[in-house]
Amino acid sequence: MASLKTVLFLGVCLSDWIVTTAEQNFGTKVENVRWLSLDFKTILTWTVQKSNHTYQYNVFFAEDEDPEWVESEECSQVSDLECDLSNHLMPSDRTYTADIQTIPDTGSYDPEELPHTFSPSFNPYKDSNISAVHFTVEAVDETTVTVNITDTLTSVHLGEKQLTIRDIFKKDLKYKISYYKSGSTGKRDILSDSSMAQVSGLDPGERYCFMVAAYIPSRTKPLKQGAWSQQR
Repeated sequence: MASLKTVLFLGVCLSDWIVTTAEQNFGTKVENVRWLSLDFKTILTWTVQKSNHTYQYNVFFAEDEDPEWVESEECSQVSDLECDLSNHLMPSDRTYTADIQTIPDTGSYDPEELPHTFSPSFNPYKDSNISAVHFTVEAVDETTVTVNITDTLTSVHLGEKQLTIRDIFKKDLKYKISYYKSGSTGKRDILSDSSMAQVSGLDPGERYCFMVAAYIPSRTKPLKQGAWSQQR
């Protein structure tokens, strides 16, 4: 029985030594790879298990339809657990996958043996969240107001121009305007094709509350609508 315990103990120690040696030589794969994107500012994030070693990471990306991996210059041998790929995911209406390569802190390793972790697919045009817009309301007459909406700026640049969500979505972008009479629980919604809309049929002398949100009909239901604005 004593010899069996000794064999089992040696087996456990050998297993731990193999895992530790492999981890030190080749690194460990990252986990929980996620895309976080707001107004086309797109960050790839990941986590790692606690370890006695430190690692660096290389991030690659590729279009799903043209899987030629490109290394992100900004995220080459980085120690952070995130990478800003906003300027790389162009055109925005394409689907991309990222690859995170772990580099160990040891001076010698075989590049072919380094672990890789792949992200879920991500399409900025379809998946980036849209923040709350800003707008103003101006009276036209006693029963009509004009709602003027400011197209939100994105993190995408074309030359020196910073693009708005209108520049990217074009005719696919609409705005949902929700309004109700002060003191009433009944809301009305209208869709506007442009950044300026008239709301008519209001009762003279009454106060109304308005909210606005970007609306992209071509998206899946959970992502069709951006965040609601503040109420005016």
